[in-house]
Amino acid sequence: MSRAQAIVAAGLGLTVVARLFDAEPLYVPGVAFLLIGVLAPAWSRLAARGASVRRRMDVRRVTEDEPFEFELSVRSGRIPALAGAVLEPLVAETILLGPGLRMSTRRVTASFARRGLRRIEPPALLVRDPFDLHRRVCPGAGPVQELLVLPRIDPIRFPEAGGAAATPAAASFRRGANRELAGLAEVEIDGLRPYREGTSASRIHWAALARGDGLLERRLRADSDARPLVVLDARGVAQPEDLDAAVRAAASIALELSLHGGCALLLPGERRATALDGGQGAWAAAHARLALIEDVPGMPAPFLSGAGVRRGPTFYVAARRMQRLPAAADAIARASRVLVVPGELAGRAATFAVAGCSGYELGGRVGARRGARSVAVL
Repeated sequence: MSRAQAIVAAGLGLTVVARLFDAEPLYVPGVAFLLIGVLAPAWSRLAARGASVRRRMDVRRVTEDEPFEFELSVRSGRIPALAGAVLEPLVAETILLGPGLRMSTRRVTASFARRGLRRIEPPALLVRDPFDLHRRVCPGAGPVQELLVLPRIDPIRFPEAGGAAATPAAASFRRGANRELAGLAEVEIDGLRPYREGTSASRIHWAALARGDGLLERRLRADSDARPLVVLDARGVAQPEDLDAAVRAAASIALELSLHGGCALLLPGERRATALDGGQGAWAAAHARLALIEDVPGMPAPFLSGAGVRRGPTFYVAARRMQRLPAAADAIARASRVLVVPGELAGRAATFAVAGCSGYELGGRVGARRGARSVAVL
C-alpha cells in the first residue's frame, strides 16, 4: 500500500467511525485525509506532464579527484509542481528544487575518485507533493554522455638526506640526468652537411676541410634508445587499488621524464614504445591510454622485444609486488634499472616514492659495454 492509499484509508476509517458513533469532530480530519490522499497524487501526475531536465557538460576529459562543473536546466510543465528534485548520476546527493520548479539553471560540481571511461545516463526529474505521498519520475532529455577520467599525476618524493630539501638523487632525476640524456640523444653520424654558425667545434669534419671541401659538420641522427624507458606491467593484480597506484606512478614518472629530456612509454598490449618528448599531443594520447588500462584475465605482458636494447635507464612499474625484474626486462636495460611496485618491499630502502608506490634502483646490467657514458638517474 502506498502512502497516498494509506492516507485515503485513514480518512475513510475516521469518516466511518464518525458516522457510527456520531462523533462529528472526526469528520473534519477524515475528509481532510481523503482530499489529501486523492488530490496530492493527481496534482503530481499533472505537474509531471511537460516537465524535464537536461544536463550540459562541456568537458570530455577530467583527472581523478579534479572537480569539474556542469549545468542542469529544468523546465516545468503547465501546472507547477509543489515539490521536486533532480536525480543526477554524477553526484551522490539529491538536488532539491524549490516549489514550482522555477529553477531554470544550476551549476553543479562533481569529481571522480577512480580513472576509466564513464558512460553517464541523463539526469531524471522527480516530481512529488509536499507530503511525499506520491512520486513521479520524469526521464531526462539528452543522450548518454561519455567522460574519460585520466589518472592523477602525483609528485615524485625523494627521502631527505641530512636535512636537505632535495637529495642528490632527486637533483639527478630532475635536472642532471635528463640533460645528459638530451645530449646523448644525438650520437650516430648520418652524413655531412654545410657548417652552420654556432655549431660546436667537435662536430666539424676537419678531414673534409683539409681536403679542400670547405667547412662541413657532421650530421647526427637521433638515438632514441638513450632516453629512459617506462614500462607498465598490469598482470597479477592483487587489489584494484594496486593497479590504480601503478598506473598513477607510471603516468607521473613518464610525464616528469618527458618534460626533462624525453622518454619512451611501453604499455600492456603495445608492441612498440611511444616516444614522449614534452609535446602535448603525444602525452595526451598516452595519458588517455593509461586511463583505459583494466585488470582483465589474461592480461598480456609488455612486449619488451619491441623496446629493443636500451642504453638509457629503464623504469619497470609493476601492479604486483615483485622482488626483481623479469628476465626479458632485465635483458633490455644496459644502464640503470628501477623497479617500481605498490607499497613497499620489506627489508629494502626505497629510492623514491610516487602515487603510493616505491621505486628501488637495481643497478645496471652486468657486462654492459665498457666506455659507454653512464647516467646515474637515481
